[in-house]
Amino acid sequence: MNRAFSQALLVLVLIFVAAVWPRPSGQVRLNLPEIRYRYSLVELPAHFTIPAGNTDNTPADNPITDEGATLGRVLFYDTRLSANKTKSCASCHVQANAFSDPKPFSSGFQGAMTDRRAMPLVNLRYYQRARFFWDERAGNLEEMVLLPIESRIEMGQHLDTLVRLLSRDTVYPSLFERAFGTDEITVKRIGRALAQFVRSMVSYQSRYDEGRALAASPREDFENFTRQENRGKALFMRNCASCHMKQGNEHFFVPTPANTGLRGDSPWADGGVGDVTLRVADLGSFKSPSLRNVEVTAAYGHDGRFATLDALIDHYSENAISDPNLGYVVPVGPLKFTASEKAALVAFLKTLTDRKFLNDPKFSNPFAE
Repeated sequence: MNRAFSQALLVLVLIFVAAVWPRPSGQVRLNLPEIRYRYSLVELPAHFTIPAGNTDNTPADNPITDEGATLGRVLFYDTRLSANKTKSCASCHVQANAFSDPKPFSSGFQGAMTDRRAMPLVNLRYYQRARFFWDERAGNLEEMVLLPIESRIEMGQHLDTLVRLLSRDTVYPSLFERAFGTDEITVKRIGRALAQFVRSMVSYQSRYDEGRALAASPREDFENFTRQENRGKALFMRNCASCHMKQGNEHFFVPTPANTGLRGDSPWADGGVGDVTLRVADLGSFKSPSLRNVEVTAAYGHDGRFATLDALIDHYSENAISDPNLGYVVPVGPLKFTASEKAALVAFLKTLTDRKFLNDPKFSNPFAE
């Protein structure tokens, strides 16, 4: 009787341990198509290939390949990249939110909160400066993807430990061999594979892109837009395009970090780029994400202070940009949009939403539930 009781107790203990022990979330088995998704050869619209749109920062020594991006996809969703196997890159960069975090701040592997919100990863391939994070501390995408892994707040994993962990896995060596020619797993290759996957996240099938394909210029009325959307586009071109579409770039990036007066007067406030460069002129300057899919990337700002697009537009409508360290942005007074103009601007910004991108299986979690 005692033996039977002990065996039953042991079974219960094992079930409990299996239930609570940290493991890759939902990862039962890897589900990859035998014929890989196409990441390397994507037919982009013409406005991506004209000089203003062709700002590709892909380095010559790390081109996007189908096998390399496939490996990057697996790594991106693998919670073993965190020290206690609870967080993956996708934990804070959610596909449905254009690979941003819907929360103002993200929870790290031990529950501590980040000091800035997770930026969307849309079209990073076309940010010409190829510097990343809100403060641009990463000098290229290959470097950027590795920093959160070692962050004491975000994932807390030692890269050398990660290499040993993946080398003992039954699947990863073959994925690395298909991606790079040999099964050797190194920190550099991990960074390259992740960078390939992130660079492949190109959004180009929004209603804006459909209308742009039929127009000679982005300033023309688009045939597929409503009257309100075309009005919002005209307002955007007149008031916002000098920064968000500088020189006709339709990836909707502000091309350099800018100070729009969000820092405030406190000497302890987030210095942004200035905290990295240690230049007083850079204090309060931040990189701006692309406006593509902006409808689904709330909350807005480096600290997530704006919960909605309406709140964001209200701020710039009612407040002058008066911070003394303005970078290249020309100081402007309140834009004073009317209620109908604000509604038109929001309607236009929603045309930048790319539902195909947000639901594309090649960017989804490859681990079967």
